[in-house]
Amino acid sequence: MPKISEFQAILRKKKIDVFLSLNLGYGNFISDMLYFAGYPGIGAIIIPQNKKPFLVVPEGELSSAKKRSLKVYTSSKKKRLFETIKDIAKKQKIKLKRIGINKSEFTLSTKDVLIKKIGKCRLIDLQKELYRLREQKTQEEINTIKKGCKISDEILKKCFSQFKQFKAESEVLAFLEYETKKRGCEISFPTIVASGIHSSEVHYTTDDSKLKKGFCLIDFGIRYKNYCTDTSRTIYLGNPSETEVNIYNKLLDVQKKAIAIIKPNMKCSKVYKHVKDNLGEHAKFFTHGLGHGVGIMIHELPSFFEDSKNKIKENSVFTIEPGIYLKNYGIRIEDSVLLTMGKVEILTKISKELKIIS
Repeated sequence: MPKISEFQAILRKKKIDVFLSLNLGYGNFISDMLYFAGYPGIGAIIIPQNKKPFLVVPEGELSSAKKRSLKVYTSSKKKRLFETIKDIAKKQKIKLKRIGINKSEFTLSTKDVLIKKIGKCRLIDLQKELYRLREQKTQEEINTIKKGCKISDEILKKCFSQFKQFKAESEVLAFLEYETKKRGCEISFPTIVASGIHSSEVHYTTDDSKLKKGFCLIDFGIRYKNYCTDTSRTIYLGNPSETEVNIYNKLLDVQKKAIAIIKPNMKCSKVYKHVKDNLGEHAKFFTHGLGHGVGIMIHELPSFFEDSKNKIKENSVFTIEPGIYLKNYGIRIEDSVLLTMGKVEILTKISKELKIIS
């Protein structure tokens, strides 16, 4: 269980009785339940400030929940989720007057039902504290992300080796997602395969368009044991011009230099500015943030953009992904990296040299 005791110290400092995170079955996992319990199913995790945390789940989820390391209680048709939580809290003499929540994962309708079933209470948002807690990874988390990146590299390498067999962007996407599933993983965000002029769109939505000659941008990540990876590579279909090769190599050089200057406690905005400065005349064609933290969620702290107040911390995992988006094509080169013991380790190791498929 990552950092339970650290989080309980936060609860005590803020005089919060318990932290409550819920998954009511709307199709998405809840990041806090996944982080603290490794549990993606329906139910709730309750973390008291001084006592052991526990899960409350429907009877149908019991076998899945029991695989986790927390104590598990079941709710029934007679006693639904909130009534069960209230009963357990009463038996364990846990107060439910000041309840910590993650506002981004807690709906207004849930708040109304909670107050109706549990009684008058105050809800305190701990979103910032939770994000900061997750920013610095434990060694177990780092090992998991490294393994995920290795699997992601293998899938991309296989994809590039067989690229001539693909006729449409959707075929490349399907191949990447099939290989991901085959390895028991999930996709961590919608895969982007953008060829030709489509690569000039930063957040292109892949469809069944035929693969076009020119640059082909692939943005791909997997979820391995609940942790995300993120990689972008831009390859070339056909024969690139000297200008195209030079622009690609310029961006690659900028990306490598940005990674090389990173130090503990450096401002993310400083790395962003370094990239803008080194892009020179192409700086105006770099139109998005330079990177983001990666973990349970695909976008976590820190955030790399012009006005970011974030600093880069030890044992954080994040992306560095400069891009150049011109009228007819775009190029993005992205790695997931780890800052540890004062040095940066690139976790996505698949080659960044321009791959030409003619």
